[in-house]
Amino acid sequence: MKLLVNIDVPALAPALAFYLPAFGLHVGRRFGDDAIELLGADAPIYLLHKAPATLAAGDAHRDYNRHWTPVHCDVVVDDLDAALARAIAAGALQEGATRETVWGRIVQISDPFGHGWCLLQFSGRGYDEIAT
Repeated sequence: MKLLVNIDVPALAPALAFYLPAFGLHVGRRFGDDAIELLGADAPIYLLHKAPATLAAGDAHRDYNRHWTPVHCDVVVDDLDAALARAIAAGALQEGATRETVWGRIVQISDPFGHGWCLLQFSGRGYDEIAT
């Protein structure tokens, strides 16, 4: 299986202005005026221009205010504090305090387009610390 990450955004230019510096990504390919491939993560990320209020899935319409979804992306980083500072400088909002866990550290953020993200820094054996 190959995973592709698609992120709907209301406009590509501000999305590039956020995602490139926030997560250290770079542009791979452009697909006309409506999609851009970002590289530098384990899976390619595609920014898809989708206007607000357009039909999304089922009868839902796109809303780029902060929203919750049970599916989100975690970004594993070597230095959580530095990664958080880069994301905030690029326009992310920190949502709650950085938390310490037995497997490392975590902080939740939201991007300027309402999507939630977690920044993770593993320590010790990472998730293997809690695996059974």
